[in-house]
Amino acid sequence: MVNTPIRVLTSGDTGVGKRTLTRRLLSALGHPTQIGVRFAEKRSENHYRFPTEGREFIVTDLPGSDLNLHNMATTALAGDLVIVVADARKGILWPTLRHAHIAAIFGIRSVILAVNQANLASCSEEVFRSIENNFIEKAKAFGFLSISCIPVSATSDENLTTVSEARAWYRGPSLLAALEEAQPRNNEEEQPFRILVSNVDTAQSDFRRYSGIVAAGNVRLGQKIIAPLSEKFGKIVRIVASGSDLTHACSGDSVTLTINKDLQANCGDLIVDGGLPIEVSDQLRATVLWLDDKALLPSRTYEINVAGQMTYAAISDLRYEINVDTMEHVAARTLEAGEIGVCNIALERPLVFDPFDQVRQTGSFELIDQYDKRIVGAGTITFGLRRATNITRQTFDIDKHARAALKNQKPCVLWFTGFSGAGKTTVANHLEAALHQLGRHTQLLDGDNIRHALNRDLGFTEADRVENIRRIAEVSKLSVEAGLIVIVSFISPFRSEREMARNLLSKGEFFEVFIDTPFEICEARDPKGLYNKARLGQITNFTGIDSPYEPPEEPEFRITTADMAPDAAADALISYLQERGKIW
Repeated sequence: MVNTPIRVLTSGDTGVGKRTLTRRLLSALGHPTQIGVRFAEKRSENHYRFPTEGREFIVTDLPGSDLNLHNMATTALAGDLVIVVADARKGILWPTLRHAHIAAIFGIRSVILAVNQANLASCSEEVFRSIENNFIEKAKAFGFLSISCIPVSATSDENLTTVSEARAWYRGPSLLAALEEAQPRNNEEEQPFRILVSNVDTAQSDFRRYSGIVAAGNVRLGQKIIAPLSEKFGKIVRIVASGSDLTHACSGDSVTLTINKDLQANCGDLIVDGGLPIEVSDQLRATVLWLDDKALLPSRTYEINVAGQMTYAAISDLRYEINVDTMEHVAARTLEAGEIGVCNIALERPLVFDPFDQVRQTGSFELIDQYDKRIVGAGTITFGLRRATNITRQTFDIDKHARAALKNQKPCVLWFTGFSGAGKTTVANHLEAALHQLGRHTQLLDGDNIRHALNRDLGFTEADRVENIRRIAEVSKLSVEAGLIVIVSFISPFRSEREMARNLLSKGEFFEVFIDTPFEICEARDPKGLYNKARLGQITNFTGIDSPYEPPEEPEFRITTADMAPDAAADALISYLQERGKIW
């Protein structure tokens, strides 16, 4: 028996007989061992291990619901082959194509289309060939290298373990025979060595101990390795696993490596083979499968996990969506749940990675909502963008503190947020006037004014609002670098973007000011007549009417203009800045 088991996924749309087919195949082989059941969204994935005379298989039976697309993506990362089940009476449905495409994106290169209900009189050779030709055309476009199509019956066991004589026109293998011909998609031991550091021990002066799980490849005594982020090389002098000394370790092993002190790495860093290249960049080209009910929004900040390395990330350029049915590249501003796109990703800091087609463990990623920590996207890295390595951040003798010292103040941002008509601009104007009278140097950035120039290309869709705030956050940061007190007056309806603006600045430089005026009062004021237009349908995507506002949860300062005059609000903010040592 071959030592390396073949990992098989079974997928297909709901109601095509996929689960029945899987169970009948397993039943026909005897008594497979069920090695796990994973429950998700009131559905379960069944995992089986079973041997045949020629091979050993691990089968994961995936639910057909779109609620489980993330499970399919993560399972495909470790899979060798996918069986896609279709109903002969329905043909190739869009969900069937999407499942196959997801499997291909995450590295599976062998696919079997099992056309179920072949025992029915309606499943003629002509019907089967039509389905077969349609699927092969699509599967080749997805990138599959091995494609088989087999007519089967989950109820009569036709073509499951042996070829049925009932379909004389079919001369191909049974489903079991096709499985036994499958090969593992790669040999993990031949991949370059990669390990994510989970613990660092620096107790010894001459050596450091790095613990973690080997993500890919083999490691051996005396091997030359490198920590790419520090660009420091080292040599392995000891390998320990479960208290025992080893001469080598392989993918999946939990080990402690003793390395001479020249190599420097931190928890969360990758250590890799010193003789095989790996990329380091803060910008990536990637393919992403969006999983969340809330649409992907370019410029919104998410967390990203690349082989255990965590940082913040944003989609800097959604280049196109892939139409699964036609494989056309379609212009897109966002991605909805289940949609697939190609994009550029900007990272807060450089990460270490491989292109996915070289090492899948360090070439795949997850996008995570930074607030509730749910996984909202998954994808694969194509390459690092060279523009990221061609640019070097410059440092100068004069910094923001020196510039601010000349102005007798400390730079900061007061970020006003609230509904239209809440009084943000009025209070901001009074505050700047008061600061000016005190001889302070300020800059007031107003939402309407900015949209006349820098952001005049943006509308009011959710995606455009995110980009609107990203740009003004970067302008605010530049103004802080100039030593100014910056007053930002934008509705800025989303917490994620306000938090992004905060994270651009140093601790203690960002103050969120919530102009907490009830929506009813804002609508009653309606100084620009916008609420009335929104109610009449003349304006769409208007905050509070047909676009959401997410109020601050813990703002640094709260102003209720319903019972506080603008001058009083400005005086309160002046006192607040004095208490925080920004002015004196």
